[in-house]
Amino acid sequence: MLYPLKFEPILKERLWGGTKLKDVLGKPIQSEITGESWELSGVDGDISIVAEGPLKGASLSELIQKQGKNLLGESVVERFGLDFPILIKFIDAKKDLSIQLHPNDDLAKERHNSFGKTEMWYIMDADPGAQLIVGFNKSVEKEEYVKSLEENTLLDLMNYEEVKEGDTFFINTGKIHAIGAGVMLAEIQQTSDVTYRVFDFNRRDKDGNLRELHTELALDAMDYEKKDDFKVMYPNQKNAHNQMVDSPYFKTNYLNIDKKMQVDLSTRDSFTIYMCVGGKANIDNGTGRTMLKRGETVLVPASSDSVTIETDKATLLEVSI
Repeated sequence: MLYPLKFEPILKERLWGGTKLKDVLGKPIQSEITGESWELSGVDGDISIVAEGPLKGASLSELIQKQGKNLLGESVVERFGLDFPILIKFIDAKKDLSIQLHPNDDLAKERHNSFGKTEMWYIMDADPGAQLIVGFNKSVEKEEYVKSLEENTLLDLMNYEEVKEGDTFFINTGKIHAIGAGVMLAEIQQTSDVTYRVFDFNRRDKDGNLRELHTELALDAMDYEKKDDFKVMYPNQKNAHNQMVDSPYFKTNYLNIDKKMQVDLSTRDSFTIYMCVGGKANIDNGTGRTMLKRGETVLVPASSDSVTIETDKATLLEVSI
């Protein structure tokens, strides 16, 4: 049986990135503008590589080819084939990200032969006053939105949310959004890298060029209604599975643990991912044992009947399909 798998982080420089992934989470970076650490990825060109144990050096795609249902779960394979359906990241925004949105599955399939991009954010660290942009502050007509782009007044239509550690947001497709400066977060999303950038604060890249905008593509993908459906309120019972998100694309629980905890996985026909967002813990599925500290992620194969989490204090995000 497969053991709990940790993967090498795939580090991404971004115009808006900083050094928190190194300074706070201990990622092995030298750059001053690292914005993302892809922890678990099946995206073409960025396939995760096992970091330790007997399978060290194997790619996620190789493991899926060889292990299939043992790794992913029978129902996951039936739905997604041999594509890994989740992309896991840690993000550090030293500067504001562009204002953007993501298309739904139907549009993404038609235009890009890709999945759409539903995602959630868990705030791990936030400078005082740090904000997110999530949705509009009122319902708008498409014409009003286009006019705001032309007149450079889009920011007046945005809804701002000041954030702190532990705040959680669910970003469904079509919702305009942006991560603000001073925020570090954990992101769980569908496997997709399709983003429609609609406003970038008129910034220029390292070569002095304005970054590409996707104004026309975004028009038919955007939800123009004001909706208060994005802030996730979740319980915080100790040593229990506290449900955060239950969507068609992924399910996420919050685990606040201060003692040994046994998790029954025998009825779960899916892999399980643990993202450590605080403290540290040992993850043991009976075949292998993996130590997890803040800023690390482990993939527990679907063939595992149970997992033991040993810790004095840890906060984990538990993700499955």
